[in-house]
Amino acid sequence: MPDLSGVLSQLQRERNRMASGLERLDQAIHAIESLSGKNNRGRKRGRRISAAGRARIAAAQRARWAKTRNQAAKPAARVISISARRKMAAAQRVRRAKWKRQHAR
Repeated sequence: MPDLSGVLSQLQRERNRMASGLERLDQAIHAIESLSGKNNRGRKRGRRISAAGRARIAAAQRARWAKTRNQAAKPAARVISISARRKMAAAQRVRRAKWKRQHAR
């Protein structure tokens, strides 16, 4: 039968080594958390807002969205004269004819 006291002392040394390693890991984690400003150990309590305050904020946001939707729904009134339309159409015909000549080969 092997020497149990030797095995026991070896296991205790290993446990102590692992415990000190875990302690060093905890210290490193704490140091990194303190640098990043995050504290995961407890919930940080921030400012609280009342239900009426949330309702005012929600109403203001709904008004902003409604304003944006109304502006998007109205098409921009763009009036082009008949002569300008004719010039644009003529220019497009010239561009199309040039493209046809280049790609007909």
